[in-house]
Order: sequence, then C-alpha cells, then structure tokens
Amino acid sequence: MAFEDALHTLTLSEDGSYTAYSKEYNEHYHSTKDGALKESLQKHVIPAFELIEKDEVNILDICYGLGFNTLATILYYRQNRPETKLNIYSPELDASLIKSLEYFTYPEEFLELQEIIVALSCEGVYKDEQLFIELFLGDAREYIQRFENFFDIVYQDAFSPSTNPILWTKEYFADIAKAMKKEGVLTTYSIAFKTRLALYENGFYIYLNKGEGYRDATLASQKQLLNAIVVDMEHKISCNPDIKSIRD
Repeated sequence: MAFEDALHTLTLSEDGSYTAYSKEYNEHYHSTKDGALKESLQKHVIPAFELIEKDEVNILDICYGLGFNTLATILYYRQNRPETKLNIYSPELDASLIKSLEYFTYPEEFLELQEIIVALSCEGVYKDEQLFIELFLGDAREYIQRFENFFDIVYQDAFSPSTNPILWTKEYFADIAKAMKKEGVLTTYSIAFKTRLALYENGFYIYLNKGEGYRDATLASQKQLLNAIVVDMEHKISCNPDIKSIRD
C-alpha cells in the first residue's frame, strides 16, 4: 500500500530523506532545504539532548506528524545514552495520517524501528523496558492541559504560525509552561519574533540554536541556560514596539 493519499504527497528533501506535503495546510512537514531527518536531529533532538541529562526523560512532541522527532530521538538516545528511559507523549489531530505511516518511506536509519512504527500506526502506543510512547489522536491543546510540571523536553513542531496559529499563541504557551518542569527545554524551528515573544511573555528565556548546515532555530527554557546564545528580547521589543504575540 502506498503512503500518498488525497491530502498528502511524498517529497524528497535535500538530505535524502522523504517528507510529505500537506494539502490541507499547504506546507511540508519539514524543511525540504534542511532535510527531514537533519531538521529533527539538529533543531530538536540534539540540542535538547545536550541540555537534559537524566536517567528518565519525559518528552512532549508537538505534533507527531510523520514521527521523525520521536523516531530520531529513540535512535539518538540508543546510540549515545542507551541507559536512559524515554517517555514520549505526542498529540496528532490527523488520525488517518497516523494509520498510513506503516507505509511511509522512512530513511534507512529507521529500519531498526519498524516494530515501533507499526505499533504506533496501528495501536497508538508502544512500550518496552526503556521506552514508552503514547499518541493522542485529537486536540493538542486539550491534551497538554492534562500535565503539570511533567515534561523535561518539548518539541514545538506544529505547522507554522501563519497556517496553524492556535498552536503558537500566548495562551497556548502558558499551558506549555505549566506542563513543563522549570528546568525543562523547548525546541522549535520558528525564529519568528511573535513566537519568541509569546514564549518570553510566559517566563521563558530565549536562545538561538545556530549551527553548520541548517537554518537558525530557537531554544527556550524557564531556567537560564549556560553556554547558549542569548536572544536579547528586551532590545528586540524596544525595536519592534508594535508587534504583538499571537493571542487566542
């Protein structure tokens, strides 16, 4: 069975991995320039991994989409910190997309994860001694309100603020802040001032995620991070006094 359906088409990205184009949102799930796998690793998995070192890590993956962030996380921890127990929670509105992922053309790095991919596609849950994954089919905003002081890492990877603003508002990030531990880390591909401002207004310090071979991204935490590139939000606010964060 093929992955493609009426709402999605397969697209090859520049790192050789496939992403998909959503006709509903008129956007790709990943940057085709950075590459699907590279984007997951460089903008989400690796920066969070380097900042959070614990025996057990709770991760919120907003939204599951094609599953790259979750699957890349599993591989990276297996390779670099295999003793860590991972608990990954991920809402996704598109139930039909989840069902189709058993047939998605994933990079060869994910071949060893086929059992997990099939379990999540068919059952929405996977569990072994080192790993627990729960997919929630429904409204992400409803889902995150179930948690308080729980997540060590949040991957903020919804469709862009211009097409899916409800997952980028000041009120949304207030719920995210409540769901996270104070020392937790949020990662996102968005460097939009409105995104950073919504986070800043909820008590997050804002940092630049910059590196070789991929476009800039954002790190945020309610605790100050050492050795991270600080974004001077007060200066940016003074230079852009008319720009407001997205609101419900």
